[in-house]
Amino acid sequence: MGHVLIQGAELIVTMDDERRELAGADLRLRDGCVAEIGTGLAPEGAEIVRADGCLVTPGLVNTHHHLSQCLTRAVPGAQDALLFGWLKTLYPIWSRFGPEEFRVSALVGLSELALSGCTMSSDHQYLYPNGARLDDTIAAAREVGIRFHATRGAMSIGESKGGLPPDGLVEAEPAILEDCIRVIDAFHDPDPGAMIRVGVAPCSPFTVSPELMRDAALLARDKGVRLHTHLAENDEDIAYSLDRFGCRPGQYAEDLGWTGDDVWHAHCVKLDGREISLFAQSRTGVAHCPCSNCRLGSGIAPVRAMRDAGVRVGLGVDGSASNDGGNLIGEARQAMLLQRVALGADAMSAREALEIATRGGADVLGRPDCGRLAPGMRADLAIWDMSGIEAAGLWDRAAILLAGPNRVRDLFVEGRQVVRDGRIVTHDLGRAVAAQTRIARRLAGL
Repeated sequence: MGHVLIQGAELIVTMDDERRELAGADLRLRDGCVAEIGTGLAPEGAEIVRADGCLVTPGLVNTHHHLSQCLTRAVPGAQDALLFGWLKTLYPIWSRFGPEEFRVSALVGLSELALSGCTMSSDHQYLYPNGARLDDTIAAAREVGIRFHATRGAMSIGESKGGLPPDGLVEAEPAILEDCIRVIDAFHDPDPGAMIRVGVAPCSPFTVSPELMRDAALLARDKGVRLHTHLAENDEDIAYSLDRFGCRPGQYAEDLGWTGDDVWHAHCVKLDGREISLFAQSRTGVAHCPCSNCRLGSGIAPVRAMRDAGVRVGLGVDGSASNDGGNLIGEARQAMLLQRVALGADAMSAREALEIATRGGADVLGRPDCGRLAPGMRADLAIWDMSGIEAAGLWDRAAILLAGPNRVRDLFVEGRQVVRDGRIVTHDLGRAVAAQTRIARRLAGL
């Protein structure tokens, strides 16, 4: 593989251990890694990418998504519903999906993320109707070319057993565990620099049994993969846990083996002080999804308290049926603004929110090789053109979350270019969007 030299960046925000910010610097990418950072680096036969007037950051990391939901943005019956009503509206639509719906929606959703600066994303796929498999989404991720942490989700408790989803969307628990083993064996890469990893991710405490939660944790640890689920998303979630399990969600998670440095939970809007301490002590991670939490009226997650206690926090765009978009740089801005709304203008700086979006997310996903720019780290980075109207008059280039573009000029993953001059170059995005539009119209009966 040849190598790339990014020359003359106005500023490189490294997010390295010293949080260095380097003006007028160059950055060499070789063999999938950052090889050098400095000024006046020799070309050495590299492909040259000029970054005059640009900010360079580590690639952003998305720690929670439901990519298939890109097909159900702004569904009328779900636009103004709380979480449980929202789900009941959408379950019947999702039950009509199949392999092509999952693949095309993932192509569009991952491309949308890439254009917003994302180089690594997880996905929580917990529906498998009409022959769909996790393989469909993984194939799309490989086509787009961003680093991907697929999680094999599941639902096993349908309406007839007191659960939320219709019976036709749930699976038998032995079959769920068997397929977890299959996809881990087929796709999970534990090595540094891995492009594909797989996790185990029962959907939520109100869609699977305690036995499946416990068995899933045992299986994941036997296989050496990570664990993920939804937790403490809103008041309904807390009430359900107290009623069905006699405890709060954090205690329920701990009792079933769902805390530890190999676990991350989505949302955690309603964690109390004891649960925050538990997560900090156990090194349990959190995927904070501010736009979705606003959209569904779930509340403001206590991110400031989590961070101060030492909880690892990353960002997630969540599904595009509860966010209606997948702009990760916008998600970082929203995270910053919500903490300020709750606690004051000094509650979270633009730099701290950017750190959560980069190395914070990488650490939540167990990827200390990503999310920062330093020699030996993976060559995942975003180049932001600061010469446009969004950044006009901006004094502090690193404060891109206060004023700056929300779409990258260039994006590199493992040293390979995924976005060039604001366009996806790895696949035909126009064709994917057209297919997505046709499918969505069919599902809507148009």
